[in-house]
Amino acid sequence: MALITYLTTVKFGFGEIAGIEADLAGLGVKKPLIIADKGIVAAGIVETVKGSSALLASAPVFDGTPTNPTEEAVEAALAPYREHACDGLVAIGGGSPIDLAKGVALLATHPGSLETYAAILGGIPKITAAVAPVIAVPTTSGTGSEVGRAALITLKDGRKLGFIAPHLIPKLAICDPELTLGLPGWLTAATGMDAVTHCIETYLSPRENPPAEAIALDGLKRAAAHIERAVKDGSDREARKEMMMAALQGGLTFQKGLGAVHALSHPLGGLKEVSLHHGTLNAVLLPAVLRFNASHAQEKYAEIRRVLGLSADADLAEWLAGLTAHLGLPANLTAMGVPRSVVPAIAEAATKDHSSATNPRPATAADYAAMLEASF
Repeated sequence: MALITYLTTVKFGFGEIAGIEADLAGLGVKKPLIIADKGIVAAGIVETVKGSSALLASAPVFDGTPTNPTEEAVEAALAPYREHACDGLVAIGGGSPIDLAKGVALLATHPGSLETYAAILGGIPKITAAVAPVIAVPTTSGTGSEVGRAALITLKDGRKLGFIAPHLIPKLAICDPELTLGLPGWLTAATGMDAVTHCIETYLSPRENPPAEAIALDGLKRAAAHIERAVKDGSDREARKEMMMAALQGGLTFQKGLGAVHALSHPLGGLKEVSLHHGTLNAVLLPAVLRFNASHAQEKYAEIRRVLGLSADADLAEWLAGLTAHLGLPANLTAMGVPRSVVPAIAEAATKDHSSATNPRPATAADYAAMLEASF
């Protein structure tokens, strides 16, 4: 038996943010807390969203979201949530504010420390329907967190862990491409390659879910066709719309699980020595992982080549590495500032990451170390 569940409510299209006042009322949210980061505030996007709703106009804003969400930031945001007696959250930004909002929504309604609810520590069944409602308003096109059941948060001891449950999926995602028109080129490229990686990894996952696989392939086709246009011209409305749809589709396929790229990028994202952008990491790691998995997914690789319009004998890993380079992203982990000394610890952590279980080819710590070495 294959259990197939989809998923939440999505409002998609230019100008959809204008209806957020009614959306809040529909969820019964009367005192929302806005979660964002300083870049989103500086870009004026928070003010744009607040201007769409009388209720949001006076809502408190937490803008202390770090590049990779942390337990400390969750606790810091939880303070104004409780202080203002909030009853819901509006997350504005990329995956980091959305994941942080999920962490706040969890701790605001569940006892104990964040670690209690980590997936690899048996926390999934402990997360109940009591989770506070979240409206996700993505301003990048990559993470898919607006429809994802997971939040990736780095604990105080440095472990970047997944918190996973259907109840963590935002109650509503408002995907308004208008909010992405000012996104810088490098961030468009990095988040776009995140979407590409999501579509590829979820498609390759061995779990049975044909609807998710069809969505993943369609998302990959859209992203591959429009990512360069979106990077070149951020005002290209069609390209922005297609990239936001591709990111959404990548998130809708998380139900199948991810793979070795994310098993590696999750612990790398928790490093204290250097701050690493998740989407860029995925782009850099993807070629080595594709080469590792090739022998275990030949038919699916052939289908990916077909969707991308490549020849039957094309080197998929090489093509994606070329796309990453053409977009101006770093070519390897060295260029990202990752020290080689972390390889043993990251390789071991990857074997324990929740994404490792759905990689098409089982991977040991030695395998992960080899993939990392190939990415320097």
